[in-house]
Amino acid sequence: MSMHLYEMSSRLLGVTVGKVNDNLTSVVLAASVITLTLGYFSKLLLKQSSDKDQKYPPYIPSSIPFLGHAIAFGKSPIEFLENAYEKYGPVFSFTMVGSTFTYLLGSEAATLMFNSKNEDLNAEDVYSRLTTPVFGKGVAYDVPNPIFLEQKKMLKTGLNIAHFKEHVKIIEAETLEYFQRWGDSGERNLFEALSELIILTASSCLHGKEIRSMLNERVAQLYADLDGGFSHAAWLLPGWLPLPSFRKRDRAHREIKNIFFNVIQKRRQSGEKVDDILQTLIDATYKNGRPLNDNEIAGMLIGLLLAGQHTSSTTSAWMGFFLARDKALQQRCYAEQKAVCGEELPPLDFDQLKDLGLLERCLKETLRLRPPIMTMMRMARSPQSFFSP
Repeated sequence: MSMHLYEMSSRLLGVTVGKVNDNLTSVVLAASVITLTLGYFSKLLLKQSSDKDQKYPPYIPSSIPFLGHAIAFGKSPIEFLENAYEKYGPVFSFTMVGSTFTYLLGSEAATLMFNSKNEDLNAEDVYSRLTTPVFGKGVAYDVPNPIFLEQKKMLKTGLNIAHFKEHVKIIEAETLEYFQRWGDSGERNLFEALSELIILTASSCLHGKEIRSMLNERVAQLYADLDGGFSHAAWLLPGWLPLPSFRKRDRAHREIKNIFFNVIQKRRQSGEKVDDILQTLIDATYKNGRPLNDNEIAGMLIGLLLAGQHTSSTTSAWMGFFLARDKALQQRCYAEQKAVCGEELPPLDFDQLKDLGLLERCLKETLRLRPPIMTMMRMARSPQSFFSP
């Protein structure tokens, strides 16, 4: 059966690969601040009258106009999608807050999105609502794709093997210092702890010594407030709504940008050349010869830190959870570490990482069981077809 995954009104296309936190409060608030409009009914009537010759994915009906399945999805997205998969198969559509979402579940269905071109299934149309308030204007999905690709290339210049070999020592030092503060006993939230640690290590490796030196509990909380901007509410609701998470996100963005502006200006004025990402961005230019301005540099520094922070902390926490349940596996991993690195555990070397095979397999199995990203989204700009048996 051929099913067309497109409609003339906006349609969001998602591929599900993991699990995220619930955000029921924000979704319920949406019901109280957004009213039903005549245009919504008109759109549905137009679709029904013009689609007689088209085969669309199964549509999950809802008794709540406009809001649709937003509450059920926000309360437990994995349960909602699993139930839909069992009833409707790997491709289905439903409405949330006036927009139609088509989900592709499973490797075969997801192939359509992974093999698509950006002009057909567009990323900026979706992710700009999430990333622009967090990273700022002029970077990432707030710019045309060719400009975004240039910005990625600038960052990639500073993210090479030579730098990573040096980062291994920095990460180890940050980790030892962090856990030494814990003492010999006690109880801590592993996810929160690893989130803090990854912020520290990432900043130390990627931002440069000036920014890392400013990191304290208050700045760490600002990063947490920024990270809170990546939520269901952020891509379902207008960004101007007075939600607490939106206010925290915007305040944190302003304060972190100001910190970065001061550091960038001091680095420019000093004339000091340091081999780090900050210097890479200060020296970088677009193809047309224009250098990055301070706002772009600050936005890219924020994006560089947060882009991998959530996925890394989530995966690390799940891996710690699985290891905590298996004492024998812990002992095998520790024995492997001693065999590769030595009994006295001298500073870790980059070349030793490839010999920690058991630890690597534990990491890969964690990613298989608990992928940190639940959904990848695209906006359908042109008709797409998925063929199912």
